[in-house]
Amino acid sequence: MARLVRRLRAQRGESGFTLIELLISMIVMVTVVTSLTTLFVSGSRAQVDMNRRFEAQESARVAIDRLRREVHCADLVTVTSASNITVRLPAHCPTAVGGAITNVVWDLQSVSTNRYRLRRAGSTVGDFITNSSVFSYTAQSTTSLAKLNVDLRVNRNPNEGWKQWRLRTDIVLRNSLRQ
Repeated sequence: MARLVRRLRAQRGESGFTLIELLISMIVMVTVVTSLTTLFVSGSRAQVDMNRRFEAQESARVAIDRLRREVHCADLVTVTSASNITVRLPAHCPTAVGGAITNVVWDLQSVSTNRYRLRRAGSTVGDFITNSSVFSYTAQSTTSLAKLNVDLRVNRNPNEGWKQWRLRTDIVLRNSLRQ
């Protein structure tokens, strides 16, 4: 018995944590880790969203660049509707097929509500376009060459209108003649 009393006295002198202290420290740690995890997940989602929007915008830029090169070389643009044009390329244009006069159709394909794809000869060159009226044409006059007006509105998520990006440009038909 004396031995047990000595052992209890020795153990009382050792310091340690109580169950309450352990629970409180665990609760604080879980709260901090949960907050940090939420912050990292939110940042990761924002980065993915930003990358997707950038890809859609870059796709529209590349499409406009391709269209600009063809229209600069073209001698005639026929606007069938605000979402469909035909570009006539003379034989000397780099994108003319087989060194012959070539007609290339640029149009919008409806994918879903408020989402369109810009296509060149049936191949997609731009996506996530939210407006269906993209093309308008100004005929040549005595003071200016013919112009094709292009207005692309790009949005990866049309439900969030504040994320819409707009690309507008006027492309001059360099081979059109002043009247």
